[in-house]
Amino acid sequence: MTNAAHPLVARARRLADELLAPAAERVDQEEVPAAHIAAIKASGLLGVSAPVAYGGAAAPAAVARRTAEILAGACCSTWFVQTQHHTPVLTLANSELPVRERLLGPLARGELLSGVAYAHLRSHARTPVRVTREGDGWRFAGTVPWYTGWGLNDVMLLAGVTDAGEALFAFAEAREQPGLRASAPLRLAALTASRTVSLELTGLWLPDEAVALRLPYPDWAATDRPKTLNTSPAVFGVAEAALALLDEDTAAPLRARLSEVRGRAYALADLPAPQQHAGERPAARPEERLTVRAEAYEVLRAATTAAVAAGGGRALSLSSPAQRLAREALFLLVQGQTAESRRAHLHALASGPH
Repeated sequence: MTNAAHPLVARARRLADELLAPAAERVDQEEVPAAHIAAIKASGLLGVSAPVAYGGAAAPAAVARRTAEILAGACCSTWFVQTQHHTPVLTLANSELPVRERLLGPLARGELLSGVAYAHLRSHARTPVRVTREGDGWRFAGTVPWYTGWGLNDVMLLAGVTDAGEALFAFAEAREQPGLRASAPLRLAALTASRTVSLELTGLWLPDEAVALRLPYPDWAATDRPKTLNTSPAVFGVAEAALALLDEDTAAPLRARLSEVRGRAYALADLPAPQQHAGERPAARPEERLTVRAEAYEVLRAATTAAVAAGGGRALSLSSPAQRLAREALFLLVQGQTAESRRAHLHALASGPH
């Protein structure tokens, strides 16, 4: 079976064409509706990478990437809410702790939607969220600057750093409760519809049974680094949507550039990790990954700018998909950004075309 023929790719395309894309401009100005999330839960897409034994599809990485491209190109806000879910699923799939048996099945089958609150770990050595041992559980204190899907997610995977320098991840209900308070939804230039808030943690207590991952921070950071080097499939999905607004003479050369960069980006993402020392999981060819990521952003910029230029003054209307896609492209420039990826991208921009 080719990736294009995979049932989940067909379901993503149907969902995009019949529900997400027709409502994208309205959703962009409002918020991701519960009906969108219900449809994604029912589609099986939340289990695309989950083990079959727990109700998932265990689909190839290429299928997961293609479904992400389709959803992002149709409604980037909806894609962004649901994409948070896949990290908790994979975390549980690789966990041997008791919470796996409690939550992996409901998450893989789409019965529950999970958010994530862990990007702040990438700001180390700052520790926005501290975790301390208390009784047979853990207390979380600090601030989560960004949390997406508030009011839509059922659970969240929350992370902090312990006094022993460990990264600790545990599941909590995604609702206000003692020790957990959400801000008002953040007003953003793009993806305001994703219901993103900040979270104040003032002693949220979670039991040992909620812990999904606990390991020394350097070990976690080594496994996380490859994720921040690779190009997000959403970049290619939004670029494809922008190219669809152009005449073929304009779109063809940009489409060729997009296809070439996508091929290199995904080939790098599929490389196995090189031989490693204990406690390390380095990414193969990290500098090349960052270079290709910057090139993908440049094609995205060209595609969305061309869509705005082709639309003329009409493209500045909030009812125009061109301006929405251009703003979503700005969002993707910084989504998942680290100090390392920022330096590489700024260097590429300052160096200019070769």
